[in-house]
Amino acid sequence: MEKSTHPKKLRKTIDFFESLTDDEKRENLLSYANKSKRWEPDPDQIYDLEDIRKDDECMDSVGIHLKVTQTKVFFNISMGPKVQTLTRALASILCETLEGATIEQVLTVKDECISQIVGEKLVRLRSQTIYYLIHRMRSAVLDIQ
Repeated sequence: MEKSTHPKKLRKTIDFFESLTDDEKRENLLSYANKSKRWEPDPDQIYDLEDIRKDDECMDSVGIHLKVTQTKVFFNISMGPKVQTLTRALASILCETLEGATIEQVLTVKDECISQIVGEKLVRLRSQTIYYLIHRMRSAVLDIQ
């Protein structure tokens, strides 16, 4: 995967997580999960796309809220109370690192960035469900085009 395809903030986060031990990764993922409320949708904001649903891949509903300003995208994510900690962590990471990215940059983000952040051990434990959010985010920007 070419480093240049990732938005700069995402590349920096991937590099950070790749430098950590498994225990440090879990600790940092928990920290991101704990700040997931920061990325909840603003009730006063008018979003260009809101896609709220409960898919088979998730234990509860997850909403993708997308705002496009000029050529930049901004995501917020709503999550029901049963959404797992790892999903909350990834929501925070993706909202933060894709903030201000272009539609094209979001569309070129590869699934592998998730395993680079989470680590192979957690990927094996969580199977394919950890890719759920990035798939939904790419789908949202495609729908807006």
